[in-house]
Amino acid sequence: MSKPLRSLSGLIDFECAARWCSFKLAARELNKTPAAISQQIKQLEQTLGFALFTRQTRQLVITEKGQELASAVAKHLRELNAKVAALQTTNEEHVLRISTTHSFAMKWLTPRLHRFVERHPELDIRIESNDALVNLNDSSYDVAIRYSKIQDTADAAPLLREKLVVVYSPALLKKTVSTKKSATQSLISLLKFPLLFEGTPENWLRLLKENRIPDAHYDFSHGYSHSGLLVQAAVAAHGVALAPYSIAYEDIRKGALIIAPFKRLTSQYGYRVLYRAEEEPSLKTKLFDAWLHEEVDEMESHLIEN
Repeated sequence: MSKPLRSLSGLIDFECAARWCSFKLAARELNKTPAAISQQIKQLEQTLGFALFTRQTRQLVITEKGQELASAVAKHLRELNAKVAALQTTNEEHVLRISTTHSFAMKWLTPRLHRFVERHPELDIRIESNDALVNLNDSSYDVAIRYSKIQDTADAAPLLREKLVVVYSPALLKKTVSTKKSATQSLISLLKFPLLFEGTPENWLRLLKENRIPDAHYDFSHGYSHSGLLVQAAVAAHGVALAPYSIAYEDIRKGALIIAPFKRLTSQYGYRVLYRAEEEPSLKTKLFDAWLHEEVDEMESHLIEN
């Protein structure tokens, strides 16, 4: 039966000794005696039930389990020290902490965030990409942007309801045998490539039906867990993707992806912006909310033009 840890001080001493592979040097860093370090680690080993070091003549060798534990402890100590430093040195009114999904952070928010920073240089931005649900009331985040099913009866309007567009890389056309085809491929010829999708091919089947494309044997062998991965696969010319417009937008704008002339699908999913349950939203969250909606409006205006 495992024994619970009663003190963290032994872990701090252990991490330092593991980093230096020396009780003497660890003692010097922590302003302790080598004997005190050795005793702390011996007590930690007794609690854990396994050896952390092999003590040899004039040499200290960390064990395999000790190395694994040292890596884990070092990671958490860095995070803890960073959190303490942030709390000690920053004015919370000027720090905006944002939690959003991996794909939205990588493909939508990060490429355009410089415009918000230029407009509000007084704010210090912290972004964490995480697809898990977060508790906004524990003060870790000011804003959370999450992808979820959109209910038309919901009280709060979503930031955006996702549109699905068919996109492909210009490089994909170079893979065709014929060199006489025009850059704009017919719908049927595009469907001869692997059809890339997120999750399941269900939306592709919907799109084919709505565009009245005849049933055929299509290649649905390329699936991806995140829309960001899906778009990157399309950019890399792995096939033709049915992708969320918001996630593909930057690559479309740069010419890395081309929108194929299919009828677009309105997804059942979209993005919501969630804030702390406060009596009055803070100024920094109001500024961020206004900027988000401006960016979405500008992006969607280009979809209408196309």
